Amino acid sequence: MTRETIAEEILSQVTRRGVGKTICPSEVAKALSPDDWRGLMESVRSVAFELSTKNGIAITQKGEVVGDGALKGPIRLGLPA
Repeated sequence: MTRETIAEEILSQVTRRGVGKTICPSEVAKALSPDDWRGLMESVRSVAFELSTKNGIAITQKGEVVGDGALKGPIRLGLPA
């Protein structure tokens, strides 16, 4: 799976969801590889952090916007406010 394909799916999903709403990175992984989505999670998170540095998306954890690619735990992806 290319990083470009992952980025396109992230942007597509957050755009469909709309401002003020978020998606789980696993939704992206499941859309791209329903049978082996767990294997994509690291790549999805990595691409998401790249997109956030370009202001393409916002990454939140516990409702707060974050930007550190080394974060542990669950994150959510959405459009920047």
